[in-house]
Amino acid sequence: MKTQAYLFMGVSTFFGLAALLYIYWSWQDTGAIEWTGTTALVVSIGFGWMIGYWLWQAARRSERFHGLPAEERLDGEIAENAGEYGFFSPHSWWPMFVALAVAFTAVGVAIGWWMVIIGAFAIILTSIGWIFEYYRKEFQH
Repeated sequence: MKTQAYLFMGVSTFFGLAALLYIYWSWQDTGAIEWTGTTALVVSIGFGWMIGYWLWQAARRSERFHGLPAEERLDGEIAENAGEYGFFSPHSWWPMFVALAVAFTAVGVAIGWWMVIIGAFAIILTSIGWIFEYYRKEFQH
């Protein structure tokens, strides 16, 4: 995970340098800072470093308790990462319904707040349906 952390932090540092150039060039052209692009670049710096720092800390904790993972070692084999990565529901329709509810809510921000309220209610209901999908009917464990 350290490689991913370094990639996130490196790209964020590049965005920082690009932000400095962007501020300089916008100041030279207009005499004022262009706030839209500057804000987007500064936010991308923060988000990239936030994710990179979290990955770096997670890698440090993992190394301390489990040693280096196979993808970080030079002698690591692909077969060492074999196995189950989690449970993925192949028949679930709930992710689509949650996505539609989120899209409805996002469109509601542009159209009217009444849509946002209905969309937030739809997000809550569809999320509950997705979470409790395996607690009822034939898929119950």
